[in-house]
Amino acid sequence: MFSGFEHGMADVNGTQVNYIRGGSGPALLLLHGHPQTHVIWHKVAQQLASRFTVVAADLRGYGDSGKPAGLPDHSNYSKRSMGQDQIDLMAQLGFPQFLLMGHDRGGRVAYRMALDHPHAVSKLVLLDIAPTLAMYEQTDMTFATAYFHWFFLIRPAPFPELLIGSHPEEYLKHTIGGRSAGLAPFTPQAYAEYLRCLSDPATIHGICEDYRASAGIDLEHERQDLATGHKIQCETLVLWGAQGVIEKCFKPLQEWQHLASKLSGKALACGHYIPEEAPDALLAEVVPFFTV
Repeated sequence: MFSGFEHGMADVNGTQVNYIRGGSGPALLLLHGHPQTHVIWHKVAQQLASRFTVVAADLRGYGDSGKPAGLPDHSNYSKRSMGQDQIDLMAQLGFPQFLLMGHDRGGRVAYRMALDHPHAVSKLVLLDIAPTLAMYEQTDMTFATAYFHWFFLIRPAPFPELLIGSHPEEYLKHTIGGRSAGLAPFTPQAYAEYLRCLSDPATIHGICEDYRASAGIDLEHERQDLATGHKIQCETLVLWGAQGVIEKCFKPLQEWQHLASKLSGKALACGHYIPEEAPDALLAEVVPFFTV
């Protein structure tokens, strides 16, 4: 799926990050969402690599990256810690500054990176998310039903781990296939890779810890940003699916104005999984944004 890309494993921030790298030009880091891996970028990676040095990495707890046991306060799965993994990875690869695009959970890591490391992130693209605090505080029946996993995964260990581990494929099908486009966007190769990784009990625990951190320590960090007026300083492009939950339940641009200084964005004609549902539309938006 990633012809011409090299694979690597980096020791960073007390764990390991699995990544692929290809292309040439300005460095561009791609971060995936839940419950997936860097493979979400397989429909756009080659085109991006014709203009950029593309690095696509697995988040801590996901894919083939490290999956440490969660701490009592879940701080080692905070987006601050997960973001530090990626900052350290890019520094190791010789990129102290880079472009950054994140989908879903990767978008949450990405915007924390931009807040914590303004010198490192030169431009930012966020795909189909609103700020974490806004989403939790504005939860209603529609959102809670569609994003049930936001509330299921944060239950204390090992309850959700045991339930998912009893049949990981059912969780995968229900989660990625339960959105507006069903399972149609996912190639057999990509689906098989997501299932392989989700079948590892350590991955299931890592995913739960990611969400537990977001319902706790990540909210503390975001409240601090809002209280102090701390905002993302780089140009930020927000894209979301017109057929998705973000469009239905939130006002993305209005919410991101509280955290981003230089903001633009729009809805695309797709659902949640933009890189796999609408790769051409994504490329049409992000290539000009990153190259201007």
